[in-house]
Amino acid sequence: MKAMTWDNPKSSFNESPSPRPLSWIVVFLGVLAMFLICASGILASYPVGSTVREYFYGVDHSRFYDISVFPVHEISTDVSPNESLDLVDNEPSSSDRKVANSVTESNSQESSGESASSELTETSTDKASNSPLPVAGTISSNVTGNVTNEEPKTVALMNDPGTLITTSNDTSNSPPDSVSTAVPASSNESYSGSVNSGCNLFNGTWVHDSLGPLYKNDSCPVLTQMQNCQGNGRPDKDYENWRWKPFQCDIPRLDPRKFLEVMRGKTLAFIGDSVARNQMESMMCILWQVEEPKNHGNRNMQRFYFKSTSVTIIRIWSSWLVKHNSESFDYAPEGVDKLFLDIPDEKVMKFLPTFDVVVLSSGHWFAKQSVYVLNNEIVGGQLWWPDKSRPMKINNVAAFGISVETMFTALAMHPNFTGLSILRSYSPDHYEGGAWNTGGSCTGKVKPLGLGELVENGHTNAMYEQQVTGFNNAVKKARNGSKLLFMDITEAFSYRHDGHPGPFRNKDPNKITVRGPDGKPPPQDCLHWCMPGAVDTWNEILFEMIKREFEGGNAL
Repeated sequence: MKAMTWDNPKSSFNESPSPRPLSWIVVFLGVLAMFLICASGILASYPVGSTVREYFYGVDHSRFYDISVFPVHEISTDVSPNESLDLVDNEPSSSDRKVANSVTESNSQESSGESASSELTETSTDKASNSPLPVAGTISSNVTGNVTNEEPKTVALMNDPGTLITTSNDTSNSPPDSVSTAVPASSNESYSGSVNSGCNLFNGTWVHDSLGPLYKNDSCPVLTQMQNCQGNGRPDKDYENWRWKPFQCDIPRLDPRKFLEVMRGKTLAFIGDSVARNQMESMMCILWQVEEPKNHGNRNMQRFYFKSTSVTIIRIWSSWLVKHNSESFDYAPEGVDKLFLDIPDEKVMKFLPTFDVVVLSSGHWFAKQSVYVLNNEIVGGQLWWPDKSRPMKINNVAAFGISVETMFTALAMHPNFTGLSILRSYSPDHYEGGAWNTGGSCTGKVKPLGLGELVENGHTNAMYEQQVTGFNNAVKKARNGSKLLFMDITEAFSYRHDGHPGPFRNKDPNKITVRGPDGKPPPQDCLHWCMPGAVDTWNEILFEMIKREFEGGNAL
């Protein structure tokens, strides 16, 4: 049979050697023109690229975010003095040791003085406001200005995870299509200035997943033993089988090979306290399933290098994200931690220019005894205030907000840092019936809370509000081109009271795991997260945020 070609004017679909009638050609051209007109209309209204991305990722990057604002309900809780709270800040181990020993020793040093849950928060009498939420741009404070002892302000809760907040020094006269630094105050508003678009990753629910976790507890040598719940004898494991499902889309299971490819040649740094370590180890456990990294850590940081793609994962310990020491200052004696709330942690700033993506989190160490210094003046303290006749200017909740503003302002204005900065929101604890050292417990929780079952935590709400306020203030002061994102996990993880180690904090076969005859619960950890478990969702969300940045045309 004769082959059909497009370059022979005499060839045809039926191979007729006779020329086409002129009328047939006119009809053919007319049909072709109509087809092209219709196709152009379809492509203009719904781009092919958007359809392909939505099919593979469950996210349509061509659409704006539908921002939802979680309500903050009014609640009050009893004050519990955490006078015996023991939080230990130590450095990671040196690089000349093997990976497993290095990580184990580093984490055991940080946790060596921890009792029930190392970093456990003091409950607060402050009430979270349930008044209407204003636009974040209306909130202002300055870390160098006067600090009052006012109640925490109500703020716009930022639930848009993928909105890339690129900033300019003057937003007062921004054109309608420019990128805004303010968070919409209404759940019905679209974030019209968004550079990236897609569904709201944080507005959703927990669904059971029969596929199970992304790794097993015995397949990851960097897993801290306190979070190895199965290895510590926890009898149930269905807490591993729940996935976060946004209402508007699906979050794909984190593919470690895809992650390493997207991050090729880049460095991801986790900076913060032991809950930040929890997230970093979760990421390492996921990636470890496809490649064992080289340990290049030293005294200043943990550093793991994946040779196949030249990806580096780093963790830097920073308890408060700001400068601190225990030297004597003014009338505060030596031995008590002094927090210089207007000075970012120097160690973080030293290494910052070498990072491409930075994930920061903190908050729980503000329950520890400490002195607050602002503008070279002692302005408050936690579990320390010698002059009872003189009121403190700020408490630990306000100090937390100032520290967030200080660090993110420094990130956004750093002349040599062009990377992506992500603030993970405050991680909720689930101590019921008391604080960590006054009989609080999460024993026996085997599944997430359902809708309508959530009990609000006043301290968590207050810390969250201050964190959002500090972040928004930093955004308003940021230099042009800064890339700041808010990773809002607080509300979603308030439902996961089943995700903590509880009394299964170690391998001791004789440990007490049930209440005594007097009803007193055993020592337990209701702050950190079991691995594998709910905490792995943080990194699935993180990867979605990173993909939106790199694959959305904004690659670093």
